[in-house]
Amino acid sequence: MSLPPDPFENDPLYGPGQTGGSTAVIERTELSPVVEPGDSERFSHYVRKEKIMESAMTGDPVIALCGKVWTPGRDPKKFPVCPDCKAIYEGLNPEGGKGKGPKNPKK
Repeated sequence: MSLPPDPFENDPLYGPGQTGGSTAVIERTELSPVVEPGDSERFSHYVRKEKIMESAMTGDPVIALCGKVWTPGRDPKKFPVCPDCKAIYEGLNPEGGKGKGPKNPKK
């Protein structure tokens, strides 16, 4: 019985005087984002303005409409609005007003 043909017979790396092995290295730069505590939930949350100001002065945490408790410290304009906070806020103000009182005040 004969052996199957050598698949490396015509390979230039396996010629006479060659060791037959080589390794290719693919280099890539892997950029990992800077992770801060709380980054797993990167949303802007709805909180009363006076509570935000109070937190800025005292350092006490605030509670958002969705129930998240945290100490504000980042620019909320850089993140999308929390879908839970948005749904709760829209449920509180179904007319879509600006919160400046009833649209049709009683006389």
